[in-house]
Amino acid sequence: MEIVTIIFVVSGLFFFFAASIGLLRFPDFYARMHATGKGDTLGALLVVVGLAIYTLFEGGFELESILTSIKIIFIAVFIFLANPTATHAIFKAGLDSGVVPWTKEGAR
Repeated sequence: MEIVTIIFVVSGLFFFFAASIGLLRFPDFYARMHATGKGDTLGALLVVVGLAIYTLFEGGFELESILTSIKIIFIAVFIFLANPTATHAIFKAGLDSGVVPWTKEGAR
């Protein structure tokens, strides 16, 4: 099961890295928010699920490790609900404050 845990954590780190590259490379506020919102949510979910699997199998299916894994899964559910909501709120604040989306020259 350590292999499965490593796969989840490394996959999550890949999405964190890809979101960081998107933050640095994309041209405007909205594209950057899209990259970081999607990448951070999926990256965090994969890392947290990997940690839950590791905790469950490292503890040997005892009550303590099962309850800890359930708590970690609840954290993953909270992240899954909170990150997109926060990203949407930041998008809306950008629109309300007048941040103009990037377009190619002359394409307005």
